[in-house]
Amino acid sequence: MQAWGVLAIFIVCPLLGGLPLIDWITVALTGRSLKQKGTGNVSVSAAFYHGGRLAGILAVLSEAAKGIVAVLLARFLFPDAPAWELLALMALVVGRYGMAKGAGTTNVVWGAIAHDPEVAGLVFTIGTIGFTIVRERKLGRLGVLVLFPLITILLRPQQKAVGVVAIALSLLLAWIYQQIPDDLNLPVPQKQGETRTMFRFFRGDGGAVSLSDRLDARVVGEKAATLSVLKRWGYAVPAGWVLLPGDDPEPLIEFLQPSPENPLVVRSTAVGEDSQRATAAGQYASFLNITSNSSLQQAIVRCFNSYDRPSAVEYRRSRNLPEASMAVLIQAQVRGVFSGVAFSRDPVFRHRDEVVIEALPGDATSVVSGQETPEQYRVVVLDGQTTQVEDPPSQTEVPPGLIHDVAILARQLENQNNGIPQDIEWSYDDKQLWVLQSRPISTMLPIWTRKIAAEVIPGTIRPLTWSINRPLTCGVWGEIFTIVLGKAAAVLDFEETATLQYSRAYFNASLLGEIFLRMGLPPESLEFLTRGAKFSKPPLMSTIGQLPGLLRLLRREWNLEQDFERDYSQEFAPNIEKLHETSRESVSDPEELLARIDGILLALKRATYYSILAPLSFALKQALLKVPDADLDYSLMPEVAAARSLNEIAIAARHLLPELETLTPETIFGTLSEIPDGQTVLEQFQQFLSRYGYLSSAATDIATPRWQEDPKPVRKLFVQQIGNIHMAPIESSPQGLKAQVVQARLNLKARVTKVYNQLLAELRWSFVALEQVWLRSGILQESGDIFFLQFSEIRSLIAGTDNGELSEKLPQLIGTRRSQLQQDKKLTAVPYVVYGNAPPAAILNYSWNRPTASQQLRGIGASPGLVEGEAKILRSWQEMPDINRNHILVVPYTDAGWSPLLARAGGLVAEVGGRLSHGAIVAREYGIPAVMDVRDATILLQDGQRLRIDGQLGTVEAIVAHG
Repeated sequence: MQAWGVLAIFIVCPLLGGLPLIDWITVALTGRSLKQKGTGNVSVSAAFYHGGRLAGILAVLSEAAKGIVAVLLARFLFPDAPAWELLALMALVVGRYGMAKGAGTTNVVWGAIAHDPEVAGLVFTIGTIGFTIVRERKLGRLGVLVLFPLITILLRPQQKAVGVVAIALSLLLAWIYQQIPDDLNLPVPQKQGETRTMFRFFRGDGGAVSLSDRLDARVVGEKAATLSVLKRWGYAVPAGWVLLPGDDPEPLIEFLQPSPENPLVVRSTAVGEDSQRATAAGQYASFLNITSNSSLQQAIVRCFNSYDRPSAVEYRRSRNLPEASMAVLIQAQVRGVFSGVAFSRDPVFRHRDEVVIEALPGDATSVVSGQETPEQYRVVVLDGQTTQVEDPPSQTEVPPGLIHDVAILARQLENQNNGIPQDIEWSYDDKQLWVLQSRPISTMLPIWTRKIAAEVIPGTIRPLTWSINRPLTCGVWGEIFTIVLGKAAAVLDFEETATLQYSRAYFNASLLGEIFLRMGLPPESLEFLTRGAKFSKPPLMSTIGQLPGLLRLLRREWNLEQDFERDYSQEFAPNIEKLHETSRESVSDPEELLARIDGILLALKRATYYSILAPLSFALKQALLKVPDADLDYSLMPEVAAARSLNEIAIAARHLLPELETLTPETIFGTLSEIPDGQTVLEQFQQFLSRYGYLSSAATDIATPRWQEDPKPVRKLFVQQIGNIHMAPIESSPQGLKAQVVQARLNLKARVTKVYNQLLAELRWSFVALEQVWLRSGILQESGDIFFLQFSEIRSLIAGTDNGELSEKLPQLIGTRRSQLQQDKKLTAVPYVVYGNAPPAAILNYSWNRPTASQQLRGIGASPGLVEGEAKILRSWQEMPDINRNHILVVPYTDAGWSPLLARAGGLVAEVGGRLSHGAIVAREYGIPAVMDVRDATILLQDGQRLRIDGQLGTVEAIVAHG
């Protein structure tokens, strides 16, 4: 009987919830289906909105009946288990959402009354009182969702199962509320007075709403919603009120009583206006100096009517903005002594760091109207509080202190808006600096950053590398995001998360931030996990709404090691062994080599999944369990294992060699070959190259030669180590359960890194083999040409689908791309952040503001310790200078292939990277202070300078100037 009861509840209740009774009622009364109206929801609010009072009442009765029937069915089947009544409601809600496109709120309300009238009555009473007071719909919903399980647990403490299911039901409803739009967000209906009154009450309208309230941008528009946020953050925003379409303005007009002593301003605040997609500047009407009730009445009407201007309609259509609604914002007018606009970043030279300020005496209209030429200032904000004006105007009226305050304000607003550049209108009334408006500079989006990207795929990048790396990495990231977002991920183009600028990789910080927010996570999540950065708190309801997806991702993380073991034994190990056994040089058929490449790429796609998740999983566990790096053993990481192995061979060689006046590869290797035990050392060195020959100075760049191909730098480094044996690595072993849990993930990361780098090496060697075939046949002219082709072009050449067109222009195409790469390589520095999709070409000849080397430079402290030493600027691993413990290496980036060199230095400064980068790991392994993420360090610092670095605080200081 019990089994049949369970089956009945989980089949009958979802089907009952899925019955579209509301839609049938509305169609019968109005002839219109709710599925084609408004938001497309088939809900009680939609019935009231589109069908009128009768349709709404019948909708309530039909859905109430569903909830009561579901509870009574469960009570009949399980009379002694009241938890099943709430489970039946959950099943009903699932069907309601999945099949009938509704939230199921009415079902749950009446079902709860039938389930436990005492609990329902108490929740209703408290919730109604709270909603009547705050009149904020979201808070009202959240309050009820919290109250229902809380009161259930308090009144029925003996029924633990009921409390648990009540929590689950509330979480389910919270998630559904995040997934579907709400018809209560639509404009108030213009007909049917009873419907209009009821609709406005349940929406939470109280006539006009104040900027002091929490405002929803989907209802009142971005302008008013942003100002309300700024007001809550503590910024000086003039008092203001918002009128929605259909609201009666008379009570507000009577309350405000504008006069010459208390003038008002009437402004538009449309949905989509002042957003990241468009500013709508000048599209809608604004009115200043409103000094009477009649002029306020007229201004409100004219402002509402401006939404339907032909130019405004065309503007929205051309930018694919929604035809939603427009509210009107009424504010106290500031009597400005000085006013103007400020851009937190230069909207013309979009790579520059200055705040651009335009200011004039009087109110803001004189600047915005363009009828007067304002004073313009470029202000560098040095440390958040200190400013420096670049080339100030020769004659000024605006006080310098005010310019300082405006610049600080602009940068603060940018920082509080997740780094999105802001366009700000401000006014100063001789007492207070007021914020009149703050909106994104839409032309400076998206924001492209080298942060993380410069470490993932460093240096200048050739077309073949990018054409493989971008779809591979972005595609796998897309799969991970889709685990959480589900169908909502379909609208996102994950290949837009990365691009090339100046032949260097940039990540789309705007899109990644948006994706993480959609996932219910802080926008800085990736930076937090990879670099230990601070992060903000995401909206609570967003996190709750994405709990099912986050739990799916957590399940993947939980099974990560088990999944890797399976794929390693079934896919990775057999494929790598087969690739080692098959000589690529012996293959002369391009189609066979292409098949080999496709096989490697198939394995690489899965390996990329692990190469992303394993480091993130390790970082997450280390952060949550607070296990210090000193308690972990990094010896399995390829960069550490390679450095240790080469050091051990150097120690063995040193014992065999006499005192040599000159240490060169020729003398060392020649001498070892003549010593009986020297042959063993040479064999060990060859084994080292065989074991770690897949490493390079940039593993993710397949255009970069591997150690196995070009062992000269490794031989030179080996000779240096023989002449100057450095200290042994710091030994550590995980102690305690927490450290062992984190160590397991670190070991997994090490294994994944090895597999990933081995496959990338095999991919490179297969393309090199194909290049040799084409060099012999005359398709290519010189070594390295193949890396200036895109993978699709290589595939087209092999398949012969280009009709000879590509073959004919191949030399010119490769020459052009090679020339562009050489030009980009000559750039002494590239911008760390690029704003917008089309950075101005002038950047190539422009030197933006940077701190001088005499100032203290700051980065990320990645390996603790304080050390002084001589700077060695090293821009390429192949340069290989003589390094010892008296030197501080200053490098653009680090990779596993740099590890033997890094282990010899006394300190490390890198332009990119964080605590988990290769250089940081090696530095901690050998007890070397390291500071990562020091922007432009190889330019600001000079060879031979005396440096002091603090690997704990993340500071670099030049203590003696060069020369």
